Amino acid sequence: MDVKTAFLNSAIEEEVYVEQPLGFDTHERQTHVCRLKKALYGLKKAPRTWYGRIDGFLTSLGFTKSKVDSNLYFKVGDDGLVILFLYVDDLFLKGNKELIVECKRELSAKFEMKDMGPLHYFLGLEVWQGTQGIFLGQGKYTVEILQRFRMMDCKSMPTPMVTNLKLLSHTSSDRVDSTIYRKIIGSLMYLTNSRPDICFAVNTLRQYMVEPRRVH
Repeated sequence: MDVKTAFLNSAIEEEVYVEQPLGFDTHERQTHVCRLKKALYGLKKAPRTWYGRIDGFLTSLGFTKSKVDSNLYFKVGDDGLVILFLYVDDLFLKGNKELIVECKRELSAKFEMKDMGPLHYFLGLEVWQGTQGIFLGQGKYTVEILQRFRMMDCKSMPTPMVTNLKLLSHTSSDRVDSTIYRKIIGSLMYLTNSRPDICFAVNTLRQYMVEPRRVH
């Protein structure tokens, strides 16, 4: 489920004033400002006020917030369980079909929402749902990494790194671009969500992210 204009649903408790928007100003009151009643996109407090409102509404529906993840909610009914995960203005539901339909109806009655259907792709994760289970992959994201860092022509290896490899400082080598290095490692760290086989190699290289070094 996608909440349309989520931040505009958030009421502001503090007094916040803005200049009259260009094209909507009143000429005879050019010295006046506008007091916000609801949050606007770009306002620093907008995400927090939106989260406070949706959190209160989910609680009123009988959802319980997880102690492990503040964005994870669950609700146990007579017919089963429904799990809801909140990511800014996107809501993901899993569980009993009847409870999901009821939850969608209650959410749509409160907020203007769009039913996006079954989850297929989200934040670089590809999702396949079938009778045998739910499968995750990051094939598209992997190709994007290779393209971004110009490694589409690189040779594949059966193991992610050479065994017993020790990286040492080398004062005579060329200086490594620390910014690009951090971007590469950061991209690979996200890839470990579906590729645990590269965790050790990525964590080994991650030790060199703090400061630029000369390595070989």
